[in-house]
Amino acid sequence: MKKFITFEGMDGAGKSTHLSWFAEALRRRGQDVVVTREPGGTPLGEQLREILLRQAMGMDTEALLMFAARAEHIEQVISPALLAGKVVLSDRFSDASFAYQGSGRGMGWERLKQLEAWVHNDLQPDLTLFFDVPVEVAKLRLANNTTPDRFEQEHGDFFQRVRAGYHRRVQENPQRYAVIDAAQSLEKVTAQLTAILATIQT
Repeated sequence: MKKFITFEGMDGAGKSTHLSWFAEALRRRGQDVVVTREPGGTPLGEQLREILLRQAMGMDTEALLMFAARAEHIEQVISPALLAGKVVLSDRFSDASFAYQGSGRGMGWERLKQLEAWVHNDLQPDLTLFFDVPVEVAKLRLANNTTPDRFEQEHGDFFQRVRAGYHRRVQENPQRYAVIDAAQSLEKVTAQLTAILATIQT
């Protein structure tokens, strides 16, 4: 039973657009679907999101705030929805912390694993859709964004590390992931998602 599904990938990978399509496809199957995001998903989480995306801070502070928002998100949104038998689709979860704060910023993965164990040791996604895209493609897609946040303003080498971090997470736990070639056309990505959806028993 796959009830907790997360969508991961670099900024510009298109995951948010595909998440909306995926949610509607599940609803057409009669599923009660909750769509949420990180950082965010709760009133406190959304306030922390604004701080995280707009205000400069140290690496440790960034990671701690991400997991603080996540703890609130799990307690207030994710766990209650799962207990009620709903399907939860989240735009990012802890994989993003390993990719961005771990690989991107250079924070030790063991420290992140300690935070992960503390905040949600008994909760992991049933399935993670990783939208993989070359950095050059992602940056091109973001070029028209007139108000980029501080992550989107990072240089290409940062995003190369982020992408490598996602691939490391996939290698560590491959059974949880479906890797999607997000550099393809919208139609081809949708076809990949349709095939994945057909294998999901919710």
